[in-house]
Amino acid sequence: MGMVTFVDETTAGGRSEGWGLDMVEERLTLRELIRRRIFQEVAEYHAERPEVFHGLLVRPEGAERALNGYALRTPRRIDPRKQTELALAAFERNGFLVMVGDRQILDLGEEMDLPFGVEVTFLKLVALVGG
Repeated sequence: MGMVTFVDETTAGGRSEGWGLDMVEERLTLRELIRRRIFQEVAEYHAERPEVFHGLLVRPEGAERALNGYALRTPRRIDPRKQTELALAAFERNGFLVMVGDRQILDLGEEMDLPFGVEVTFLKLVALVGG
C-alpha cells in the first residue's frame, strides 16, 4: 500500500497544504484518481460538516464562494458521483491541469505510476484580468 499526496495550486500563486490518501494500486488512470480524491473529500465533509467546504475540484450546489472554499449556510449532502462528473468535465475543458511528480497527465484514460509518497498537483487555471 502506498500514500499519494494531493496538493492544490492556482496560477495566481496559491498553494494548499498537501493531504494524503492511501492507495493499494501502484497504477491508476487519471479518471480513477480524480474519482477517489473527490469521494474522499466528500466523505470527510459529511463526517465533519464544516461551515466552509475546502476543495479545488468540488463545488457544493447552492454554496457561496468564500476565502479558500465554499460557504454552506446549512449542512447538506454532496453527491460525490455528480461532483466527479463535473470535475472530469472541467478537466476536459482545461479547467485544471494534473501533475504526477514532474509529469503532466494529459488524458483521463492515461494510466500513471503512483510510487509511495508521490505528489499529485492539481493546478487550477485562473483567467487573467483583461486577457
